[in-house]
Amino acid sequence: MPNELGTNQRPLRVAIVGSGPSGFYAAESLFKSENNVIVGMFERLPAPYGLVRYGVAPDHDKIKNVTKVYEKIAAREGFSFFGNVEIGKDLTIHQLRKFYDAVIFTSGAEADRKLGIEGEDLVGSHTATEFVAWYNGHPDYRDRQFDLSCESVAVIGQGNVAMDVARILCKTIDELKKTDIAQHALDALAESKIKEVHIIGRRGPAQAAFSSSEIKEFGELEDCVPAVDPKELELNYASQTELEDTSNAAKKKNFDILKGFVSVPQGNKQKKLFVQFRRSPAAMYPLEKSSNKLGKVYLERNELIGEPGQQKSRGTGEKEELKCGLLFRSIGYRGIPIKGLPFHDQWGIIPNQEGRVADSEHIFPGLYTAGWIKRGPSGVIGTNKPDSEETVKHLLEDMSDLNPCKNPSDEAIIGLLKELNVRFISFEEWKKIDAAEIARGQESGKSREKFVSLDEMLSVLE
Repeated sequence: MPNELGTNQRPLRVAIVGSGPSGFYAAESLFKSENNVIVGMFERLPAPYGLVRYGVAPDHDKIKNVTKVYEKIAAREGFSFFGNVEIGKDLTIHQLRKFYDAVIFTSGAEADRKLGIEGEDLVGSHTATEFVAWYNGHPDYRDRQFDLSCESVAVIGQGNVAMDVARILCKTIDELKKTDIAQHALDALAESKIKEVHIIGRRGPAQAAFSSSEIKEFGELEDCVPAVDPKELELNYASQTELEDTSNAAKKKNFDILKGFVSVPQGNKQKKLFVQFRRSPAAMYPLEKSSNKLGKVYLERNELIGEPGQQKSRGTGEKEELKCGLLFRSIGYRGIPIKGLPFHDQWGIIPNQEGRVADSEHIFPGLYTAGWIKRGPSGVIGTNKPDSEETVKHLLEDMSDLNPCKNPSDEAIIGLLKELNVRFISFEEWKKIDAAEIARGQESGKSREKFVSLDEMLSVLE
């Protein structure tokens, strides 16, 4: 006998674990279906929006306007937000299933891939993620220390996150002080002695992953000049063919912008940005053997092999030394395992079949995934919408086969959280925190001043 899930008598109850773009788009897709749906969104942090809040660069404020769309989704009847609740720690998946018929995991890709080279753990060698989270006021990273007293920094990787890291290091305090950058980061950057930033990619200029708008910004900075050696822009036949392909118009635009950086005069600008290609870090060393602090990185020159569109980099054995006291790696991200779920360690994702959680042997009924933890770290914010819609489509197809939860009640799960002494934050409470952050920012001419700890956030609610 089929169940009555999705009806007025028995609404379909779905828990969404993670409150970033993919989580909100999954909620939106559920609400747009012809079914009666109740959504409970669970977020490890007190604040919603995931990478929109803690990943988008503070000087790219317009991108964050998408949160207005998410606010409308959160205002829908049947939506509940449970901030400051970590699934797998505060609540087990088994406990969650008692109150929800299905669970969608949208927890993103929080960890960085490693370079796997000697010296990677020296003091001064960091992930891009921790730096981005630090300057964006992420509670887990507020106490991180970055030595900005050195003159030269290496950024490994040429995606947009790498560009964000480099740009923040290259900007003046006047360029940053009106943004929502965390005050502790602004204070530290004000003391920065950095003069050179090197953005280093393993492939060539025709394959660089950054967007044209990101690279173009480096030609518009107040106190930093971009520098590209003409030799960096030399192309092999396959790369030339790639750029001539009309489907690669964005890459061609990038290349044209880079050509424009070849002869930019230094003028009286204090900082310089170097964009370098066909190099991979081979090892990191301190300047003195007795030190544990990064002092230099050895880069191996690469050559590109393969057909147009399928080229890979291969080391030539030729090495060069770059002195730097600070290095950020931005070479890709991976998810973190959740207790009670299968995990594909090599890919860093929850294994799935178009959103249905599944290992090599079987599908896990009632469990789904969306976003980066489903497909890996690719695409922009909007890419998550069709991805989440695909997952929800399959969930709704499975609805008649789902095992209805034993206790379909919001009051019951709220009671359990209180019993477990878990201080969850509702969306109404988040709105109060949000308003307080904006008010704090206005006092100093910023768009907002984020609270960087749970205690600060809770103080607003007392």
